[in-house]
Amino acid sequence: MAFLFDDYNILSNFGMLPEAPRYVVENLRPKFALRPYQAEAFARFVHFYERDQRPNKQRRPYHLLYNMATGSGKTNIMAGLVLYLYAQGYRDFLFFVSSDAVIRKTKDNFLNDRSSKYVFNERLMFDGRRVTVKEVQSFDESDPQNINIKFTTIQLLHSDMTNAKENSVSLEDFQNRKIVLLADEADAFNVATRNENTLDGNWENTIQSIHRQSTDNILLEFTATMDLETPQIEAKYADKAIFKYELKEFRRDGYSKEIELMKVAADQKNRVMHALILNLYRQVLAANHGINLKPVILFKAKRTIAESELNKKCFHQWIDLLSDEDIDCIRNGSGVDGIIKTAFAYFDRMGITTSDIVRRTRENFREENCISANNDAEKERNQMLLNSLEDEDNPIRAVFAVNKLDRGWDVLNLFDIVRMYDDRNEENKGKIGKTTRAEAQLIGRGARYFPFHIEEGQPLYMRKYDNDLNNELRILETLYYHIMEDSRYVSEIKKALHEAGIGDDKTVRKTLRLKDSFKQTKFFREARVVYNLKVPKQYDKVTSLADLSVRKKNYAYRLDELKSSTILAFGEVSDPAVVSEGRDVPLRDIPLHVIRYALTTVPFFRFNNLKRYCPNLLSYKEFISADEYLGSLEITILGSKERLSRLTNHDYLRAIQGLLINIEQEIKANKTDYEGSPYISKYLRDVFGTKEVPVPKDDEERMRGQEDELAEKDWYAYNANYGTSEERAFISLFARRYENFTKKYEDIYVIRNEKVVKIIDKQGRTFEPDFLLYLRDRNCGHAVYQIFIEPKGSHLVGKDKWKEDFLKEIQNSGLSLKIDTDNYHITGIPFYNEGNENEFKEQLENLLLA
Repeated sequence: MAFLFDDYNILSNFGMLPEAPRYVVENLRPKFALRPYQAEAFARFVHFYERDQRPNKQRRPYHLLYNMATGSGKTNIMAGLVLYLYAQGYRDFLFFVSSDAVIRKTKDNFLNDRSSKYVFNERLMFDGRRVTVKEVQSFDESDPQNINIKFTTIQLLHSDMTNAKENSVSLEDFQNRKIVLLADEADAFNVATRNENTLDGNWENTIQSIHRQSTDNILLEFTATMDLETPQIEAKYADKAIFKYELKEFRRDGYSKEIELMKVAADQKNRVMHALILNLYRQVLAANHGINLKPVILFKAKRTIAESELNKKCFHQWIDLLSDEDIDCIRNGSGVDGIIKTAFAYFDRMGITTSDIVRRTRENFREENCISANNDAEKERNQMLLNSLEDEDNPIRAVFAVNKLDRGWDVLNLFDIVRMYDDRNEENKGKIGKTTRAEAQLIGRGARYFPFHIEEGQPLYMRKYDNDLNNELRILETLYYHIMEDSRYVSEIKKALHEAGIGDDKTVRKTLRLKDSFKQTKFFREARVVYNLKVPKQYDKVTSLADLSVRKKNYAYRLDELKSSTILAFGEVSDPAVVSEGRDVPLRDIPLHVIRYALTTVPFFRFNNLKRYCPNLLSYKEFISADEYLGSLEITILGSKERLSRLTNHDYLRAIQGLLINIEQEIKANKTDYEGSPYISKYLRDVFGTKEVPVPKDDEERMRGQEDELAEKDWYAYNANYGTSEERAFISLFARRYENFTKKYEDIYVIRNEKVVKIIDKQGRTFEPDFLLYLRDRNCGHAVYQIFIEPKGSHLVGKDKWKEDFLKEIQNSGLSLKIDTDNYHITGIPFYNEGNENEFKEQLENLLLA
């Protein structure tokens, strides 16, 4: 059965994503800016709401479902939709879920502007007017100027609707209102659908009753776990599921941690000790890279609170009695995948002794720094601590739990989950056991990415080292699940993780090694790699709007006409009085106070923000009067002759607001936060070395890596090429043309660049060309060419056109650097594609042999 999301793929169907309305973008906190998949999710709703052509009797009241992975930002989408629907005239929002914990977390997100997870900007502004988000207990309290949200659990809502009592809501409270219903964890609400039960008196019927009170109502459901393959659920949501973004896509796109299983052939205490070593390793490593991280461990009991409390008691006994011998026992063990040995080697390099490890571990995991999520006696305090584990003033480092964290737990700095039991489900005819499936889901919730970057312009919320498997910082992108060494359980949990979309058994690690013959050359010892860095965009030289690419062009503003006209079905406008005329009005002729007020109504033009783009600007007065800014601009005001004869200050205000918004859009369309620095160099021997790279198991050609073909090719620096078919085809072409180049050049080397060398364009975009080609001119031994080469599949040429343009720009720039006694000529060449091989060959040879 086809789902609604099959018809509403904006990127596929329309080629590009429309920009979110500026009142949405500007009213969300910058840290919650819409990610690409979130922008797609948001655009689908806007497209549906504004353009849906199906008959209202079939479609209204609207009901849509977002099936999005845990951690993918459903709350962010909700916040954006609240802002959008407020602009469409909605004022009343009902948020409900099945868990008190989620209610408290969502209130924090929507109401508490001091919370690190508050989603809105400091001030919500719509058309220059301040708007607030208010919690209401009933919609009788609603403020028609603001956003009113009632937060409740479905249990309480259902009880209020079915048992009339004082101060509770009833169905009548929802009549004659248009309301947006926001249902989180919506998979829990399909009581009647799952049981094929049409009787009244369940949660699903309650929701439907409220929803149907007005055809203007909108029901938006959100969940990570809707089973759309169940026939009854599929039938219900086929025309409602507008967006599906599963955990496997979320992980594939780099927004989650990676998962590693740490198998320890020992007791639970040893598993705990391994987790403690990794915890301290992460903390020290992060601190040494300037990252503020307090890594957290979750200790998972199997069934009962009593088991969990016993785990906590044993843990504190182990911490109290922790000794150097305990640590040395781990140090001298085999470790798993070498990560424990890596940790101890790092401690040694940092001068951290065994006694230091004991002391710091005892300090980190004092009893007051550990929490039981099962403790209902301190439920509210514990929930606040569990929802703010990343905050600097939150001391919690260890969480003990059974199933209290199954829904609504939003934590980014969880890096280790220790399974505090050894038994496993017995598989039933190959099926995954219920407990193991729940464990996989817990791992998925714990795999939310901890945001960090160590270089300017690195993505904050995405993995950075997938193709750099040797990078020590990968451990900050990895969650470890600590389990006993049991082949049957390991097989089952791997299967469950794969089913959940977070297991990775499709790639293997391959090692790229520089050939000894290359490492012994003088070129390897003395040559340089030329590249540039991503640096913050410098606006120091901006002294006018023209420097920000704002065109000096009149903005046209059309006046509102009070007079109506008659339009013939097949003719022209019948009233000639509405024919427009135009008047060019210099801003100098508009009262100063009107311009000043207009500037205060468009948040982009707050003076501190203007100074960001125009650091040489001294005052608002200069911005308004100077010819370099607004002083020389005019507005073309359009309207009838009669209307133009009676312009008011309000007309001028609306016209200036339009002009300012137009200027803002031009600045934003051309602005970048980063740009490429001047080119610098580094010794080649310090840049390239041994690397482990992931290679798809099911691609036999990539697995072979052209090793046999390249073994005797001294011009190819590495032992293999585990690249795509296009990258392998380029190497084969170069092998055939190599002799041609030897007539003019020596020291000819092709080096595969596995995301090591990065170059940055003028807009701050990062490009990692697949190959670097070096050639030294025989006739002029001090002339060295460094050429960036990028093979590209036909299906990616359009998407990556900016990279090809960048290569051409480098080629046309004539970039040259004098380094020691050598002149390095840096250039690029348009994409190689097997389909245009002859054209590429001709361009390469024209570049080098002409």
